[in-house]
Amino acid sequence: MASAAEQFASNLNLGAFAKATELKKRLWFTLGALIVYRLGTYIPLPGIDPVALKDIFERNAGGILGMFDMFAGGALSRMTIFALNIMPYITASIIMQLMTAVSPHMEALKKEGEAGRKKINQYTRYGTVLITALQAYGIAVGLEGMQSSAGSAVINPGLFFRFTTVVTLVGGTMFLMWLGEQITARGVGNGISLIIFSGIVANLPSALAGTLELGRTGALSTVFIIFLLIMAVGVIFFIVFIERAQRRIIVQYPKRQTGNRMYGGESSHLPLKINTSGVIPLIFASSILLMPITIIGFSASQGPDWVTTISAYLGRGQPLYHAIFVSLIVFFAFFYTAVVFNPTETADNLKKYGGFIPGIRPGKNTAEYLDRVLTRLTVVGAAYLAAVALLPEILIAKYSVPFFFGGTSLLIVVTVTMDTVTQIQSHLLAHQYEGLIKKSKLRGRRG
Repeated sequence: MASAAEQFASNLNLGAFAKATELKKRLWFTLGALIVYRLGTYIPLPGIDPVALKDIFERNAGGILGMFDMFAGGALSRMTIFALNIMPYITASIIMQLMTAVSPHMEALKKEGEAGRKKINQYTRYGTVLITALQAYGIAVGLEGMQSSAGSAVINPGLFFRFTTVVTLVGGTMFLMWLGEQITARGVGNGISLIIFSGIVANLPSALAGTLELGRTGALSTVFIIFLLIMAVGVIFFIVFIERAQRRIIVQYPKRQTGNRMYGGESSHLPLKINTSGVIPLIFASSILLMPITIIGFSASQGPDWVTTISAYLGRGQPLYHAIFVSLIVFFAFFYTAVVFNPTETADNLKKYGGFIPGIRPGKNTAEYLDRVLTRLTVVGAAYLAAVALLPEILIAKYSVPFFFGGTSLLIVVTVTMDTVTQIQSHLLAHQYEGLIKKSKLRGRRG
C-alpha cells in the first residue's frame, strides 16, 4: 500500500514537472549557463606555454594549488580565462559583510532595503575588480618566474604579458559574477554556488579514474580504494544528516477573542539548524586563503628565502595550514550565523505577535535564551565543518591519497544539490497551487 502511494506521488510530481513550462525554461537556462562556464575553462590565457605549464602543475598537484584548481574545475592548472573562478567575488562579499558589522555607514545602507542592497552590491563589484586585479598581477609575475623541463611557462614575459593577463583574468571573473547573478535570477538555485559545484563535479571523473589507475598499477591497494569509496559514502550520509538536523524550540500563542470568534491558543515551533551557516564558512575560508597562498606559491621559486619558508609552512598537510583553515572556518561559522539570524529581532517579532517560549519571559530574556541555544548549536556546527574539511586533508597528508574530491568538496556538492532540489520542489508546488486556483475559478464561473 505504501509503495503504491509513493508511486502515485512520484507520478504526480512527474506530471507536474511535464506541465511546469516556467520551471523547464529555468532549468534549461541554468544548464546552458553552466555549459558556457565549462567551455570558458578551456580557453587559455594568451602567451602561455601549455606544455611547460602542465609540467609545473603536475609537480605541484598535491599542494594547495591543487585544491584550488579543484574549485576552479581545472581552469587554474590550464591557466584559462576563468583561472581565478568566482573566488575574488566571494572575498569581496566577505569584506562587505564584515564592513556592515563594523561600519555605521554600511550598516545604515543595509537597513535601507532594496536601495541600500543595490549600493552594497555595487561596492562589492568594485572590490571584486580590485581583488581580481591584484591576484591576476601576482599570477602574471609568478608565471614569468616559473621554469620546467620544457622551458619557461611564459613565451614572451614582460609588461605586455602582465597587462593582458590582468585584463583577461579580471574580465573572466566579472563575467562569471554576472553569469552567477543571471542563474540566480532566471535559473534555478544560487548561481555562485552552482558555478563552484559544476567545477568540482567536472573533476570527479578524472579523480576517480586517477585513483583506480593507481590501484591497477599497485600504488594503492584494492582494500584501501574500497575504504576510500565507503568513507566518501559515509561522509555524504553524515553531511545529509547534520544538514537536516534541527533544534525545534516550542513557541506558544495565547488565545484572543475577535468579535464572536476565538483565535490563537495553538503552539508552533522555531526551527534552528545545527549548521545555520551552511557551506558558506568553507567557501569563505578557502577564498581568504587563496590570495596569499597563490601569490606565495608562484613567488617561491624566484623570491627570497623567507618566501620559500612560508610557502613550505603553508603547504597542504602542514600544521600551520590546518590551524589557519580551521580558525577561519570557526570564525565564519559564528560570523555568518550572526548575520543570518538575529536573536533580538526574532524575540521582538515573537513579542509583537503574542508568541512566547514556555518558561521564558518575552523580550530580553527570550533573546538571551535564543542566543545561548544558537551559540551551542554553532559550536557543534563549526566542529562538524572543521571535521569534514580536515578528514581528507589528513588522509592526503599521511597516506598520500591522490583523491581531491574530499570533505570540503563533498559538503559543497551535497548542500548545493539539496538546496537546488528544494527550489525545484518549491517551483513545482507553486505550479500545482496555480493549477488548483485556476480550476477553482473555472468551477466558480460555471456555478
